[in-house]
Amino acid sequence: MYERIEDRVNHLENRILKHAAVCHASGFYDEPTDATVASQKSIMAVGMICCDGEGRLNEKSTLLQCSVEHSGGHRVRLDLQKLRQFSIFPGQVVGVEGNNPSGHCFVASKIIDYIPCLKSSSVNFPPAKKQDLDPEFASTDQENISELSMIIAAGPFTTIDNLYFEPLSDLLAYARRKLPQLLILMGPFIDSEHPEIRKCSVHKTFDEIFQLEILKKLQIYVEYMGSSARVLLVPSTRDAHHDFVFPQPPFDVQLHDVKHQILCLTNPGTFNANEVNVGCCTVDILKHISAEMVSRKPADGLPWDGRSKLANHIIAQRSFYPLYPPAEVVPLDLSLAPEALNISSVPDILILPSDLAPFVKVLCLGESNDVEEQVKCLCVNPGRLSKGDKVGYFVELNYQGSPQTSSASIVNI
Repeated sequence: MYERIEDRVNHLENRILKHAAVCHASGFYDEPTDATVASQKSIMAVGMICCDGEGRLNEKSTLLQCSVEHSGGHRVRLDLQKLRQFSIFPGQVVGVEGNNPSGHCFVASKIIDYIPCLKSSSVNFPPAKKQDLDPEFASTDQENISELSMIIAAGPFTTIDNLYFEPLSDLLAYARRKLPQLLILMGPFIDSEHPEIRKCSVHKTFDEIFQLEILKKLQIYVEYMGSSARVLLVPSTRDAHHDFVFPQPPFDVQLHDVKHQILCLTNPGTFNANEVNVGCCTVDILKHISAEMVSRKPADGLPWDGRSKLANHIIAQRSFYPLYPPAEVVPLDLSLAPEALNISSVPDILILPSDLAPFVKVLCLGESNDVEEQVKCLCVNPGRLSKGDKVGYFVELNYQGSPQTSSASIVNI
């Protein structure tokens, strides 16, 4: 409500300029030029995909908004007829090769939707975004470095017919048997869309429910598991007891006895454990992009994995939430911490809970045909621990040095 238009403009401009700079610095492409100026020769431009009007994006309504620096922020219609395949959505920053013969329409011959991105564990993340787990958790055995066992689950953690949180209890019982090094729980914990929460028919405050039904159970779990157990909590914008804003600060949890074992992360956020870099975001960006994305599949029968394509967009855009305008349910406030949305380096594991069907995919990033040269990332959608009045899914993951040598199971609780 108090966000300034200037903040949004600066954020979008910085995204375009950053992509243009990295694209040119890669050495694969020419310096970006103004796509709105008439030109018979082929040029390369960088801009943001926009929709001409308030309706849903389609091939006929696609515009390219260039940067203020290169074209005064003007938009030009984008002709996609010559492209064999593409996948675009509003807010996506792309490089486009082609020409603008009339000055009114840029005819694209190639869309560059992947910007070369570093893969390094030494990147300096903003303090609010990167978190190192307790030093005791880091492995001291060199053979175990870059190995991590974890269980990943996303809320809701109770069915819609009660607030007993039985799916959470079942999950913790499973974790006691499997003994993972890390238990990652992602909101919503106290779901604002739960019927009893929406009707305000509960007799405790939302904070009290969180303390009694969530933290109490987790405290019992870590005390049973011992000092080596770690639990990581990531909030959601649907959490009734937490700040309704995105990006979100971490939960303020006061558990002195187990404060080094139950840890809280921002949303979105990145953390390191056993030299494994993990990024996570509880906003359903996969579902939001899938609802707005326009694509043309290759006509020659080449493989096309829609879920991998969605996840690839997140890494390629270097943003946990590249969609713009955001979905109506997302309280995006770019005046708070726009850098918190940035993905500075490709994580080893990217966790994106979604209402879409759960999956675990190895993403191959880059345009190189050499598989060995491609940067790889393991993308995990654990699904929801409960869906309506039924229980749902979670993921058990054993990361072993690299995404392609790791193993994962989607478990129906």
